[in-house]
Amino acid sequence: MEYQNRIEIEQLQAATEKIKNELAKVIVGQHDFIEMLLTALLSKGHVLIEGVPGIAKTITAKLLAKTIDTGFSRIQFTPDLMPSDILGTSIFNVKTQEFEFHKGPVFSNFVLIDEINRSPAKTQAALFEVMEERQITIDGQTYSMQAPFFVLATQNPIEQEGTYALPEAQLDRFLFKIKVSYPKPEEEVQILQSHHNRKGTRPEINIDKVISEQDLLKYQQIVQEVIIDEKIIRYIADIISKTRNHSHLFLGGSPRASIATMDTAKALAAIKGRDFVIPDDVKTVLPNVLRHRIILNPEQEMEGLNEDDVINMIVESVEVPR
Repeated sequence: MEYQNRIEIEQLQAATEKIKNELAKVIVGQHDFIEMLLTALLSKGHVLIEGVPGIAKTITAKLLAKTIDTGFSRIQFTPDLMPSDILGTSIFNVKTQEFEFHKGPVFSNFVLIDEINRSPAKTQAALFEVMEERQITIDGQTYSMQAPFFVLATQNPIEQEGTYALPEAQLDRFLFKIKVSYPKPEEEVQILQSHHNRKGTRPEINIDKVISEQDLLKYQQIVQEVIIDEKIIRYIADIISKTRNHSHLFLGGSPRASIATMDTAKALAAIKGRDFVIPDDVKTVLPNVLRHRIILNPEQEMEGLNEDDVINMIVESVEVPR
């Protein structure tokens, strides 16, 4: 007897497949990266993308935004960027003899921040307030962000000279930190072939809008209804709790990490066509949820361990619910 979902997620799954297929016209490989972006989007969270230059971080984010019929803006962070450059500013209107607020580029639905660690702390802090509160207050007036509101920020793990590292409290505002790696040799051949076949045309002209803004908002609501068993909730709590007293870690995950794991596991289950969460969903999202929320002890860093190694060790040590 075939299993029937208790909530209607068939449309959601079909929509995510359409988006993946649309992106595949231009983006070669990066399947896990795209799936995690969609997971975060459906979970109403923001994403920090880390990787060396030239591996399609920015173009993937841009093209994802293009598949959805919604607003998009891109902000290049630089050392001289001021908070007003992203939030907006009040300008005096001579005719009306009053100040008028002119909205900045952050007033959009998809906001792509290139090289977020290139701007000073006050500009970063202004952005993080918008991300958390989904509103800003200027001159005593509050302006709300229109849903959906999704921030994608990129940063380069090398060339740290002249950059401003994000403090832990601000990193915690990101639902995911996704690491993007180099393509495999066979994928690189496909990239070269695809670039050659485009004959210099811009990649975004090949991408069509496949879902509406209203569809996205509906799918985000459906994700909230995905069923998660009490055993899976306990499993998440046990893993996050172990990060707080692990010998390799100076700082473990907070309850926000637990909530992020649960929300994104539900979204991933829906993308996979299920209305319930399984342990594999939790294992898949965990590295992206935790790698920017934990801090290794200096001894482990000197031994060459990274955050993902410790996350895998912790996952392996926790019994999987049956």
